[in-house]
Amino acid sequence: MKWSFVIQQKLKAAFLLGGIMVLIIGGTMLSRYNVQDIDQCFSSIYKDRLVPATTILYLTENLYRKRLSLETYLFSEKRESPARVKAQLQAYDRSIDSLIHSFEKTYLVDQEAKSLHAFKSQTAQYARLEGHVLALCANGLAGDAREMFSAPGAATFESTILNLNELAGIQSTIGKDLMRASKVNVASFSIISFLQIALAIITGLVVIVLIRNSQIIQKPGPDRKKSQYFNLN
Repeated sequence: MKWSFVIQQKLKAAFLLGGIMVLIIGGTMLSRYNVQDIDQCFSSIYKDRLVPATTILYLTENLYRKRLSLETYLFSEKRESPARVKAQLQAYDRSIDSLIHSFEKTYLVDQEAKSLHAFKSQTAQYARLEGHVLALCANGLAGDAREMFSAPGAATFESTILNLNELAGIQSTIGKDLMRASKVNVASFSIISFLQIALAIITGLVVIVLIRNSQIIQKPGPDRKKSQYFNLN
Protein backbone atom coordinates (compact mmCIF):
# COMPACT_ATOMS: atom_id res chain seq x y z
CA MET A 1 0.00 0.00 0.00
CA LYS A 2 2.82 2.34 0.85
CA TRP A 3 4.51 1.68 -2.48
CA SER A 4 1.21 2.30 -4.21
CA PHE A 5 0.96 5.63 -2.41
CA VAL A 6 4.54 6.48 -3.38
CA ILE A 7 3.87 5.69 -7.05
CA GLN A 8 0.76 7.88 -7.02
CA GLN A 9 2.67 10.75 -5.47
CA LYS A 10 5.47 10.38 -7.99
CA LEU A 11 3.01 10.40 -10.89
CA LYS A 12 1.40 13.57 -9.55
CA ALA A 13 4.81 15.17 -9.13
CA ALA A 14 5.83 14.08 -12.63
CA PHE A 15 2.72 15.68 -14.14
CA LEU A 16 3.33 18.81 -12.09
CA LEU A 17 6.98 19.03 -13.14
CA GLY A 18 6.05 18.31 -16.74
CA GLY A 19 3.51 21.14 -16.72
CA ILE A 20 6.06 23.49 -15.19
CA MET A 21 8.63 22.53 -17.84
CA VAL A 22 6.09 23.20 -20.60
CA LEU A 23 5.38 26.62 -19.11
CA ILE A 24 9.10 27.40 -18.86
CA ILE A 25 9.72 26.34 -22.47
CA GLY A 26 6.72 28.36 -23.65
CA GLY A 27 7.93 31.39 -21.69
CA THR A 28 11.41 31.01 -23.18
CA MET A 29 10.03 30.94 -26.73
CA LEU A 30 7.84 33.96 -26.00
CA SER A 31 10.84 35.79 -24.53
CA ARG A 32 12.85 35.12 -27.69
CA TYR A 33 9.96 36.48 -29.74
CA ASN A 34 9.88 39.65 -27.60
CA VAL A 35 13.64 40.09 -27.92
CA GLN A 36 13.36 39.79 -31.71
CA ASP A 37 10.59 42.40 -31.71
CA ILE A 38 12.72 44.75 -29.60
CA ASP A 39 15.65 44.26 -31.99
CA GLN A 40 13.43 44.93 -35.00
CA CYS A 41 12.02 48.07 -33.39
CA PHE A 42 15.44 49.53 -32.67
CA SER A 43 16.72 48.55 -36.14
CA SER A 44 13.69 50.25 -37.69
CA ILE A 45 14.26 53.36 -35.57
CA TYR A 46 17.77 53.62 -37.02
CA LYS A 47 17.26 52.44 -40.61
CA ASP A 48 13.75 53.73 -41.30
CA ARG A 49 13.54 56.82 -39.05
CA LEU A 50 16.97 58.17 -38.10
CA VAL A 51 18.49 57.74 -41.57
CA PRO A 52 15.51 59.42 -43.34
CA ALA A 53 15.58 62.25 -40.78
CA THR A 54 19.25 62.84 -41.62
CA THR A 55 18.40 62.64 -45.32
CA ILE A 56 15.74 65.32 -44.86
CA LEU A 57 18.37 67.57 -43.28
CA TYR A 58 20.67 67.13 -46.30
CA LEU A 59 17.77 67.72 -48.70
CA THR A 60 16.91 70.97 -46.95
CA GLU A 61 20.55 72.07 -47.10
CA ASN A 62 20.80 71.34 -50.84
CA LEU A 63 17.57 73.19 -51.61
CA TYR A 64 18.64 76.31 -49.73
CA ARG A 65 22.11 76.26 -51.27
CA LYS A 66 20.59 75.91 -54.73
CA ARG A 67 18.24 78.81 -54.21
CA LEU A 68 21.05 80.93 -52.75
CA SER A 69 23.25 80.23 -55.78
CA LEU A 70 20.56 81.39 -58.20
CA GLU A 71 19.68 84.39 -56.01
CA THR A 72 23.33 85.47 -55.91
CA TYR A 73 23.53 85.18 -59.68
CA LEU A 74 20.37 87.25 -60.23
CA PHE A 75 20.89 90.05 -57.72
CA SER A 76 24.66 90.50 -57.52
CA GLU A 77 26.36 93.20 -59.59
CA LYS A 78 29.23 90.93 -60.57
CA ARG A 79 27.63 87.88 -62.08
CA GLU A 80 29.15 84.53 -62.81
CA SER A 81 28.77 82.94 -66.22
CA PRO A 82 25.34 81.37 -66.90
CA ALA A 83 27.01 78.06 -67.76
CA ARG A 84 28.73 77.96 -64.38
CA VAL A 85 25.50 78.71 -62.50
CA LYS A 86 23.64 76.11 -64.54
CA ALA A 87 26.31 73.52 -63.72
CA GLN A 88 26.00 74.33 -60.00
CA LEU A 89 22.22 73.94 -60.09
CA GLN A 90 22.52 70.63 -61.94
CA ALA A 91 25.00 69.36 -59.35
CA TYR A 92 22.54 70.19 -56.58
CA ASP A 93 19.75 68.48 -58.53
CA ARG A 94 21.83 65.30 -58.84
CA SER A 95 22.55 65.37 -55.11
CA ILE A 96 18.86 65.83 -54.33
CA ASP A 97 17.88 62.95 -56.66
CA SER A 98 20.44 60.69 -54.96
CA LEU A 99 19.10 61.58 -51.50
CA ILE A 100 15.52 60.94 -52.61
CA HIS A 101 16.56 57.56 -54.01
CA SER A 102 18.15 56.57 -50.69
CA PHE A 103 15.00 57.78 -48.89
CA GLU A 104 12.83 55.55 -51.08
CA LYS A 105 14.83 52.48 -50.05
CA THR A 106 13.63 52.80 -46.44
CA TYR A 107 10.29 51.53 -45.16
CA LEU A 108 7.59 54.10 -45.96
CA VAL A 109 4.14 54.33 -44.41
CA ASP A 110 1.28 55.43 -46.69
CA GLN A 111 1.31 59.08 -45.61
CA GLU A 112 5.08 59.16 -45.90
CA ALA A 113 4.98 57.77 -49.45
CA LYS A 114 2.40 60.40 -50.45
CA SER A 115 4.44 63.24 -48.96
CA LEU A 116 7.61 62.01 -50.66
CA HIS A 117 5.82 61.79 -54.01
CA ALA A 118 4.55 65.35 -53.56
CA PHE A 119 8.08 66.48 -52.67
CA LYS A 120 9.50 64.91 -55.84
CA SER A 121 6.87 66.72 -57.90
CA GLN A 122 7.67 70.03 -56.20
CA THR A 123 11.43 69.67 -56.72
CA ALA A 124 10.89 68.86 -60.40
CA GLN A 125 8.60 71.88 -60.77
CA TYR A 126 11.12 74.12 -59.03
CA ALA A 127 13.94 72.85 -61.25
CA ARG A 128 11.88 73.71 -64.36
CA LEU A 129 11.24 77.18 -62.93
CA GLU A 130 14.99 77.67 -62.45
CA GLY A 131 15.48 76.69 -66.07
CA HIS A 132 13.00 79.34 -67.16
CA VAL A 133 14.77 81.94 -65.00
CA LEU A 134 18.13 81.13 -66.58
CA ALA A 135 16.55 81.25 -70.05
CA LEU A 136 15.16 84.73 -69.38
CA CYS A 137 18.59 85.91 -68.23
CA ALA A 138 20.19 84.48 -71.36
CA ASN A 139 17.69 86.44 -73.48
CA GLY A 140 18.51 89.69 -71.67
CA LEU A 141 15.33 89.77 -69.58
CA ALA A 142 16.98 89.99 -66.15
CA GLY A 143 14.07 91.92 -64.63
CA ASP A 144 11.54 89.27 -65.66
CA ALA A 145 13.89 86.59 -64.36
CA ARG A 146 14.11 88.28 -60.94
CA GLU A 147 10.33 88.67 -60.83
CA MET A 148 9.79 84.98 -61.63
CA PHE A 149 12.38 83.98 -59.04
CA SER A 150 10.81 86.17 -56.33
CA ALA A 151 7.09 85.52 -56.87
CA PRO A 152 6.18 82.06 -58.23
CA GLY A 153 9.66 80.79 -57.40
CA ALA A 154 9.30 81.67 -53.72
CA ALA A 155 5.88 80.01 -53.51
CA THR A 156 7.14 76.81 -55.14
CA PHE A 157 10.20 76.76 -52.91
CA GLU A 158 8.06 77.24 -49.81
CA SER A 159 5.78 74.36 -50.84
CA THR A 160 8.83 72.15 -51.26
CA ILE A 161 10.10 73.00 -47.77
CA LEU A 162 6.62 72.35 -46.32
CA ASN A 163 6.71 68.85 -47.83
CA LEU A 164 10.04 68.22 -46.13
CA ASN A 165 8.66 69.48 -42.81
CA GLU A 166 5.72 67.11 -43.18
CA LEU A 167 8.10 64.21 -43.80
CA ALA A 168 10.11 65.19 -40.72
CA GLY A 169 6.94 65.23 -38.62
CA ILE A 170 6.06 61.72 -39.81
CA GLN A 171 9.50 60.47 -38.75
CA SER A 172 8.91 61.79 -35.25
CA THR A 173 5.42 60.25 -34.97
CA ILE A 174 6.45 56.81 -36.24
CA GLY A 175 9.57 56.90 -34.06
CA LYS A 176 7.43 57.51 -30.95
CA ASP A 177 5.16 54.59 -31.91
CA LEU A 178 8.18 52.31 -32.24
CA MET A 179 9.50 53.41 -28.85
CA ARG A 180 6.12 52.65 -27.24
CA ALA A 181 6.11 49.20 -28.86
CA SER A 182 9.63 48.57 -27.55
CA LYS A 183 8.59 49.54 -24.01
CA VAL A 184 5.63 47.12 -24.16
CA ASN A 185 7.93 44.31 -25.31
CA VAL A 186 10.45 45.09 -22.57
CA ALA A 187 7.70 45.04 -19.93
CA SER A 188 6.39 41.73 -21.28
CA PHE A 189 9.91 40.28 -21.25
CA SER A 190 10.40 41.34 -17.63
CA ILE A 191 7.13 39.71 -16.54
CA ILE A 192 7.95 36.47 -18.36
CA SER A 193 11.43 36.39 -16.84
CA PHE A 194 9.95 36.86 -13.36
CA LEU A 195 7.48 34.01 -13.95
CA GLN A 196 10.26 31.76 -15.21
CA ILE A 197 12.29 32.41 -12.06
CA ALA A 198 9.21 31.67 -9.92
CA LEU A 199 8.58 28.41 -11.80
CA ALA A 200 12.23 27.40 -11.38
CA ILE A 201 11.95 27.98 -7.61
CA ILE A 202 8.72 25.95 -7.46
CA THR A 203 10.41 23.14 -9.39
CA GLY A 204 13.29 23.10 -6.94
CA LEU A 205 10.91 22.97 -3.96
CA VAL A 206 8.95 20.09 -5.49
CA VAL A 207 12.14 18.13 -6.05
CA ILE A 208 13.25 18.75 -2.44
CA VAL A 209 9.86 17.58 -1.11
CA LEU A 210 9.99 14.43 -3.25
CA ILE A 211 13.47 13.56 -2.05
CA ARG A 212 12.49 14.11 1.59
CA ASN A 213 9.30 12.02 1.31
CA SER A 214 11.23 9.23 -0.39
CA GLN A 215 13.76 9.17 2.44
CA ILE A 216 11.02 9.09 5.11
CA ILE A 217 9.22 6.16 3.45
CA GLN A 218 12.36 4.13 2.87
CA LYS A 219 13.72 4.63 6.43
CA PRO A 220 11.91 2.32 8.95
CA GLY A 221 10.74 3.93 12.16
CA PRO A 222 11.41 2.67 15.71
CA ASP A 223 7.96 1.04 16.03
CA ARG A 224 8.57 -0.97 12.90
CA LYS A 225 11.90 -2.22 14.24
CA LYS A 226 10.27 -3.33 17.51
CA SER A 227 7.54 -5.25 15.69
CA GLN A 228 10.18 -7.04 13.64
CA TYR A 229 12.06 -8.10 16.79
CA PHE A 230 8.79 -9.23 18.39
CA ASN A 231 7.99 -11.48 15.45
CA LEU A 232 11.45 -13.07 15.80
CA ASN A 233 10.61 -14.06 19.40
